[in-house]
Amino acid sequence: MTALFYALGVIIFAVAIMASIALHELGHMIPAKKFGGKVTQYFIGFGPTVWSKQVGETEYGVKAIPLGGYVKIVGMLPPGATEVADELTYDEQGRATVRVRKSNTGMFTQLISDARAAEWEHIKAEDTGRLFYRLPWWKKVIVMSGGPMVNIAIAFFVFWGVFATFGNPGDRTIEPVVTEVSECALPSTEGDRACTAEDPIAPARAMGMEVGDRIVAFNGERIGSWDELASLIRSNDAGQAQVVVERDGREVTLRGDTLVVPRVTSAGDDVEAKPVGFLGMRPDLGDPATGGPVYTLQQMDTMLVETVKSIAHLPVKVYDVGKALLGLQERDPAGPVSIVGGGRFAGEIAAEESFNATEKLATLFMLIAGFNFFIGMFNFVPLLPLDGGHIAGALWEGLRRTWAKVFRRPDPGYVDVAKLLPVAYVMALAFVGMAIVLITADIFIPIHLYS
Repeated sequence: MTALFYALGVIIFAVAIMASIALHELGHMIPAKKFGGKVTQYFIGFGPTVWSKQVGETEYGVKAIPLGGYVKIVGMLPPGATEVADELTYDEQGRATVRVRKSNTGMFTQLISDARAAEWEHIKAEDTGRLFYRLPWWKKVIVMSGGPMVNIAIAFFVFWGVFATFGNPGDRTIEPVVTEVSECALPSTEGDRACTAEDPIAPARAMGMEVGDRIVAFNGERIGSWDELASLIRSNDAGQAQVVVERDGREVTLRGDTLVVPRVTSAGDDVEAKPVGFLGMRPDLGDPATGGPVYTLQQMDTMLVETVKSIAHLPVKVYDVGKALLGLQERDPAGPVSIVGGGRFAGEIAAEESFNATEKLATLFMLIAGFNFFIGMFNFVPLLPLDGGHIAGALWEGLRRTWAKVFRRPDPGYVDVAKLLPVAYVMALAFVGMAIVLITADIFIPIHLYS
């Protein structure tokens, strides 16, 4: 049964990601067609075509490698400096003929020239007024933003659905009420192993703390929240501890000494166990906070900061994953994963026996929403071949033209994104390399959510 649930989780995640890709590409295609652009292809996946169907001027289909998708919008690259679209010649089939020099000075110059020629090979005379590069800059921004904005919208609605019903597992009001008293003092690195005779008894158990006790004071300081209590315990080191608890309607004073034990005290990027004061009990986690659209936006604002940090550190993190793959270091359990790793997470969530059906669904939806949010934000990085590269080009075009108009200068014309193709090729190779490293690591040294 566990294997069946695991497989079901992987399938749900895979279908959800494929649906997200399909909707992402629709986010580009629909506004492009709405603005009069010509879309000749809409495909999910890359590589050999598995299935396709021509509907009007657009070919819809699925390719063999389900790691993305694309729409082909005619006229993404403008003609070069020696050609003007209105003056191009066309062959007998009505296709544009772009004059390309036989020899170019430099490999990158030749690549740009070849890419421009390939782009214009499929452009016909009647397409002249529908070329993407000739759209107003703000329409280009809308078309290229449409894809990642769809991913962010998916994340918003999924998060909203989870937060409004199940609640946000990451946002709980933790009460200083004891739900479990530890038998012994164990470092975080040793997990929940059984206590032995050599392990020191937990201070909370030694002083007589019981399940249900509400801690109201520690060493004379009144407690208003679990965070306040935890901070006082950690800073107490191996000192005397006087704990006042509310038990059966009356206050009881317990006395003992805290121990110094290596514990994880934060969930940041550099997670490590540090020697801190230890008492040895677990609090009441409380119910997950619930909320509507405003609450969801507030939570996503926090996620935005963390996501931007993750994207900025991604190359270094992937490098570390590569070293782990070579056996040079342990893989960081908080490091990046690929879609394959996401599928593994989904399988583990579905197969986790300590979760009920509602908890499994909520966690799966949160995982899917998180991936969509990251994909959406990553695509806004202002580098080709990402959508953000085209958005940056369109914004720069708008800025140049507005500046020229305000100061009555000649129109600078369209921004030629073809000149940035060398950057696009280098970045594409880098993205492929990172994907290969992460996928390989997720297969051979995977991160597990639950041990």
